[in-house]
This record gives sequence, C-alpha cells and structure tokens, in this order.
Amino acid sequence: MFKKVPHTYVIVFSIVIISAILTWIIPAGEFDRTVKTMADGQERTVIVDDSYHKTETEPQTWQVFSSIFNGFVAQANIIIFILLIGGAFWIMNASKALDVGIMSFIAATKRLEKVKFLRKIGVDNIVMVMIMTLFSSFGAIFGMSEETIAFVIILVPLAISMGYDSIVGVSLVYVSAHLGFAGAILNPFTIGIAQGLSDLPIFSGWEFRIICWLVINAVGFTFILLYARKIKRNPKKSLMYNADEYWRKHTENNSKKIEYYTPLSAWISYILTLGVLILFSVFYPDSILKIGNASFHFPALPVATLLFAVISFFTLRKSVHFFILNLLAFTIVFLIIGVMGYEWYVMEIGALFFGMGLASGIAINQSANNITKLFIEGAKDIFSAAFIVGIAGGIIIILTDGKIVDTIMYGLSQAMQNVGKETSLGVMYGIQTFLNIIIPSGSAKAALTMPIMAPFSDLIGIARQTTVLAFQFGDGFTNMITPTSGVLIGCLGIAKVPYNLWLKYIWKLILILIVIGFLLMLPTIYFDINGF
Repeated sequence: MFKKVPHTYVIVFSIVIISAILTWIIPAGEFDRTVKTMADGQERTVIVDDSYHKTETEPQTWQVFSSIFNGFVAQANIIIFILLIGGAFWIMNASKALDVGIMSFIAATKRLEKVKFLRKIGVDNIVMVMIMTLFSSFGAIFGMSEETIAFVIILVPLAISMGYDSIVGVSLVYVSAHLGFAGAILNPFTIGIAQGLSDLPIFSGWEFRIICWLVINAVGFTFILLYARKIKRNPKKSLMYNADEYWRKHTENNSKKIEYYTPLSAWISYILTLGVLILFSVFYPDSILKIGNASFHFPALPVATLLFAVISFFTLRKSVHFFILNLLAFTIVFLIIGVMGYEWYVMEIGALFFGMGLASGIAINQSANNITKLFIEGAKDIFSAAFIVGIAGGIIIILTDGKIVDTIMYGLSQAMQNVGKETSLGVMYGIQTFLNIIIPSGSAKAALTMPIMAPFSDLIGIARQTTVLAFQFGDGFTNMITPTSGVLIGCLGIAKVPYNLWLKYIWKLILILIVIGFLLMLPTIYFDINGF
C-alpha cells in the first residue's frame, strides 16, 4: 500500500492541486466575523451565529503556483526558525559536544543496567518513558508544539546511538508533546481559548482532563515502546533502516577517541555569556510565571543566571565539551522561562538558539569566518525541511483564498441536526478531527468552530465542557499526521523521515487514539463529572 508512495514534496504539492480542484466543486461561502472580549481581557475574532452566506466563487487555477510563494510568506516564522536551529546546532556539532553527551548518556544507562531491578524493567524503557513524560507534560501545560523542532535534532542522534531509529527519535519528542497537547490540562492555546469562547471558566474541568491525559499517554507510550523494542531486536525491521545511514554516519564518531580540553576561548565565551545574562537579570529581576490560569512571581532569570555561573565554572574545568552541553541545558531552561513568563514564540526561541550557537563557536576557538561557514553548512543541511514547510503552507492558502473553508465548516455543522446525543457527539468529534487536517492551528479552529458548537451543544443536551473536549481531542490527535502542519513537516524534514514512511508508522496509533478519545468523552454524557 505504501511502498510506491511518491516523494514527500510530490505528496504535499498533490494536496495543493487537490485543494485547488475542490475550489471548483465546493460552493464559496463565508461567515460574518465579530470581535469578542475573552475572560482574560484579550480580544479574538469569532464568527457570528447563523451568519453563513454564499459568496462569489473564487476557483483557484494559476494560484496553485503562487500559493507556494504565499505559503512561504505565511510560514516564514517556522521556516526561519528551522534554518536558525540547523545553523546553530551545526556549530555545536563541530565541537563534538553532543557526541560526548550521547557517550556519557549511554555509559550512564549501562551502569544502571547493573541494578537487577532496573535491568528487569529495562533501563532504556525507563529512560524513554521519562523523556516522553517530560515532553508530554510540556504539551499539556503550556502547549509545546513548535518548540519540538529544536529538540528533534538532539533526540534523533540519541535514539540512533541507543540502537533505535529516527522514527523513535521523532516519537520521543514530537509525538509525546502532541499526546500531551491532545490531552491538554492547562494548554492556553487550545483549552484556554475554546473555554473562553464557550463562556466557561478558564481551565475548568481539569480533574477529568488529567485522567484523559494519563490514558492517552499510556496508550501512546506503549505504542512507541513496542515499536522501539522491535527495532532494538532487529534494526533491519525499521522503516528507516536504509535512510538512517545518514544518522549512523553522523554519530559514528561516538566510538572514536575524543580529546578533552578547555581553551582560553571557552572561558571568554563563558564570561561574555554570563555578562549578557547578568544584564537581563538586572532588567528583569522578577518574572511572572504562568501555569494554566495560575501565576506566581519568581526571580527566575537571576536564579538561572547564578546556577549557570556556578555549574559552567565546574564544567569548564573538566572540558569545553561539558561547558557546551551545559550551555545547551541552560538554553532549554531559559526557553522554559521565556515561554512561561514572557510568552515567547519561535522568534525569541530561534534567537536564543542562535545565541547558543555563537557562544559554542567562540568556545571552541572558531574565527568569525569559520562560525559563519559552519552556520551556512547547517542551514544548507536542513534546508529541505524548511522548504517543505513552505510548500505545505500553500494548502491553507488555496483553501482560504478559494473561500471554501467556511463552506466546509457550515456543511459539517448541518450534519449534527436531529440526531441523538452520542451521534451528535461523534459528529462534532469527527468535524473537529477532519478540520484539523485543513486548519492545523488550534486557536484558529477554536475561533471558527466553538461559537457554533457551544450553543448547539445546549440544544441537544450535551455539556459545553464535553464540546470543548471534542475540540481538544479532534485538534490534538491528527496533528501527528496532517500534512498541513508546518511543525510536523518541519520535524520530519529535520529527522529526514519521508512523510509516506511516517504515515505507515503512525496511522495505527492515530486510529487507536481517535477511538480512545471518543470512549473518554462518553462518561461526560452519562455521569455527573465535576466541571461538566
């Protein structure tokens, strides 16, 4: 079935063409929009009830080609982010620091295998579950999505070195984060917006969502671990066995002797980086960190800066490699602070990793010209991942310019008329799942669907909270498969996993999760659950 699937570029461009054909078949139409003030004081554009009307058709022809240009423009932030990440990590790779980190990690797991209890459970299993739980928590609490792109480039080489494949590496970070995204507990980008548009208390019903998150994680983690075990036992069963030759060559230096040293330039990098962090700590001595609807004051930047100063000093005394690894670790720490305290997005995160790359280059005594050369090589190596994101962006452009997105939404909403609770819930869930394939943005889809779904749920006797849950699951699961998602396409491009092989791997999990999601919603119809 999947053996003769074309190249990923061909698949995505074919979808662009199919989308254009649909604009000739599906009538054009629009909802009226208005601005609504949310509970948190922010204003969002939502549709007006019963405002759908037909408009003049806008069939797309030559726009198939211009949509690629516009797709690049629309996805420019993700594309630039990918190029910055690729360049920064290429500079870091020149130091062999990631090789040292992987070697140290593998050595630590081998020591743990000496413990009988841990050996029986499987040290690799414990490590993978810990990694997946971490990223799933990030997805559930603050909606980690785009940020996973930066971690794929770390987790894929690690997975290869542990005896797995690149698919396992992507799963550890991307799939785990989106399992959390789907089972969101406090995700402000999906739950927060959807509940606000439904006139529900923000983040209410969190108790039941925790149960959902645990069930979804149990299913998803089990699927990933079973696949990983199969690859560990027989690497040739990997869908990526031949394609992963790139990563095997990339990590083969792990077995070679690495010279440990600390040049003067590493101390200079340390002083420069610490100076910048001290300045930020002076200007931002107190941070308001937000977790869901709660917030608290904490001197996050000064504390993180102090820890960086102390730990970096000791790592420098050991080797420049460990200093750069510590630099990476604190880049992640500051990323978390930025996201939770200052609403950072890809621009700030990309700048953060770019700074990390420059500091790494200085630490290994590279000249400005060599750092530039390394950055360009890294951006060139990862360009195919950035390019496919732009092509995928053309799909949304075609559907939007063809004015058929609202028509599709209106037609699907009519399917919920005059059916029972269970069927209505299933239809709503199906609509959200389907729409996520053409509208991967959770906040945009919430603004489009919740003003329709929430009032309709009142008419058929389904709790609005259940409607939010249908949106949440429908938005989350198909994120891991939709070709219109710039994040998915970007992650696959970085890992060098063709979309057709990813589809072959992930489709069973998606079907299982969709069924599990519907089963998790049924109790909210039959039982009195807090918040529903």
